Amino acid sequence: MQNKVLLVTGASSDVGVQLITEVAKNYDYIIAHHVNDNDKLVTLKEKLGDKLVLIYGNFLDEKGTNQFVEEIKNTGKIPTHIVHLPAGKCENIKFGKMSWENFNKDINIALRSLVIILNNFLPIMAQKKEGKVVVMLTSYTLNIPPKFLSSYVTTKYALLGLVKALANEYAGKGITINGVSPSMMETKFLENIPDLIIQQNAINSPTGKNLSVNDVIPMFKFLLSDDANCITGQNMAITNGNIM
Repeated sequence: MQNKVLLVTGASSDVGVQLITEVAKNYDYIIAHHVNDNDKLVTLKEKLGDKLVLIYGNFLDEKGTNQFVEEIKNTGKIPTHIVHLPAGKCENIKFGKMSWENFNKDINIALRSLVIILNNFLPIMAQKKEGKVVVMLTSYTLNIPPKFLSSYVTTKYALLGLVKALANEYAGKGITINGVSPSMMETKFLENIPDLIIQQNAINSPTGKNLSVNDVIPMFKFLLSDDANCITGQNMAITNGNIM
């Protein structure tokens, strides 16, 4: 029986650390992609030992992304499950003050990296007739997006297109590919967003608060599990009481 190997890109994020903590027992190995040092990841490594493999990867650079993939291959631990979380920090910028570089940065971090990773590992999953991919999207792909987040929203729609296209292409090969679209979630990802906007979003929510990491993790766990074997190509909304 082949090893179950989970690859988490953007593992140093709040969602990544919590997800690894909760699902570690379900996998033989977990490969955690990181860019910045993270004390919580280091602590997890001390706890999980050889089960957790930390690999640095600079997704802003195409060469760095390819090197990241090669390092995974060199470990001999080929992913059977992939969770893709990376995104540039959210920042409110008027479109007229943006350049192509803003879009290019977000696309390289989130979209190009996933294309390269899946291009290398989906064919292997298909040969084995087993695999699951879960991609972090946003509830902005389900309704009218807010102003001043054009590069972020555009990139998430591109990721959704990739999820839909690949889910259809690999549907008969034992592989499921889905997206998770949460509403605003209070994590370090929002540190460049004004507090007033974050507070106003909570006030406007039917629950009177923004989502937490613990509100979102269960959906990732479900889509990674065998209980979700018949679900693919879906954009799963976690909207905190809002109807999309």
